[in-house]
Amino acid sequence: MPLASTRRTGLVDQAIEQLRSSVATGEWPVNAKIPTEPELAQSLGVGRNTVREAVRALAHSGIFEVRQGDGTYVRATSEVSGALHRLCGSELRDVLQVRRCLEVEAARLAATARSAEDLVTLWQLWERTEQLRGDRRDEEFARADADLHFAIVRSAHNAVLTELYRGLTEVVLASVVTSTGNLDDSPQHRELIQAIADGDQALASREAGGFLDELLDRLPER
Repeated sequence: MPLASTRRTGLVDQAIEQLRSSVATGEWPVNAKIPTEPELAQSLGVGRNTVREAVRALAHSGIFEVRQGDGTYVRATSEVSGALHRLCGSELRDVLQVRRCLEVEAARLAATARSAEDLVTLWQLWERTEQLRGDRRDEEFARADADLHFAIVRSAHNAVLTELYRGLTEVVLASVVTSTGNLDDSPQHRELIQAIADGDQALASREAGGFLDELLDRLPER
């Protein structure tokens, strides 16, 4: 992997932290199959029972999915994201509503908190999405668009808001993929970034909420 050898105190907790770190750093991406129990035991320097307990705990939190006879797979990057998967499931409306709450406030804060470096990043990501839109590369466009939304949230420089949104990583990407549909109809976000650059909190909030409201309006009633 390699994982650092664990000390003899709190072995299960230490194993959980190291397994969680392998997911959080992207060493084991979402949907990847993790190493087998014997391999993990050897890498961690602990017994298989300790590994089994650590994996079971992370499966309970939604980070892992254990498939009997097949192996263990990564299903989320954090406990928050795992919980959101269980709560939201395929309910796109629920995800979009939560995104709206966080992204509107993030855009408002970013309009005054963003740095010059933040603006460079936002415009670079916007140019990337437009390039992918022109090339008709739907899946890459969806990921780049999700990265742009996360960059706007980070530009708010609110650590709690950023961590909450980070927990939404998988469901945000899934909602972008689901709602992208026709790339020609996908929001371009130029006005949103410009409002943030101009320090216009009211306009940034309206732009952030507006396109999500449009997506919500397109969804069928429950």
